[in-house]
Amino acid sequence: MRHIARKRFGQHFLTDGGIIDAIVDEIGPVAGQPMVEIGPGLAALTQPLVERLGHLTVIELDRDLAVRLREHPHLSVVESDVLKVDFRALAAQMLAKATGTPLSKIRVVGNLPYNISTPILFHLLAQVDVIEDQHFMLQKEVIDRMVAQPATSDYSRLSVMLQWRYDMANVLFVPPESFDPPPRVDSAVVRMVPVAQPPDVHVKTLETLVQVAFSQRRKILRNTLGKWLDEKGFAGQFDVQRRAEEVPVAEFVALAQAV
Repeated sequence: MRHIARKRFGQHFLTDGGIIDAIVDEIGPVAGQPMVEIGPGLAALTQPLVERLGHLTVIELDRDLAVRLREHPHLSVVESDVLKVDFRALAAQMLAKATGTPLSKIRVVGNLPYNISTPILFHLLAQVDVIEDQHFMLQKEVIDRMVAQPATSDYSRLSVMLQWRYDMANVLFVPPESFDPPPRVDSAVVRMVPVAQPPDVHVKTLETLVQVAFSQRRKILRNTLGKWLDEKGFAGQFDVQRRAEEVPVAEFVALAQAV
């Protein structure tokens, strides 16, 4: 029986065989590696992954799809909203069972629902210490913001909050016709590798600081972040005669450390 894509789950099923092969090549799965796929859907990416890995853990919210996936002998199915999944606990479970792999962390992949992609990225960011790498298909516009450099229109809160913790690259363009039903936007695949030795920073402070800075991105920081720094009693040096999009990631991190 054909599964009808559900709008409330943001479902767009990948059907282009050439694109699927290209994504799997970018991921580079190796037998025995502990890997989690978010949103496997109709298993277009799942099947070629599990053929190389031997076993794969998948997270699926749609009950009907989860039932189908459980019929596969080489899948472990977590039927849940991904935002409620404890990846540290899941990693501990998977690594206890893993054999024949040097990895001490899990790999995460998926075609993320575009309507909640940013919350998923932040959910994983909070648990990044158990993750080896991430490969996600996302709306191209979101990836453009993720990898954007300072002084560009795409540089944003998302750029800063991910770049301080990941090395990222847009590795593959995916056109709408690669899906059923086709989304109204272009897609792409991003590779995210956690920085091996990230700066020691209070994440909540960085989060708040960056949110304040980009709250009115066209304004000079004196009017937004400057006031926030004054309230914190910050007496250090920081140029607030700039817009948020002109401040490099390293400067935001250094400011959070100083505050």
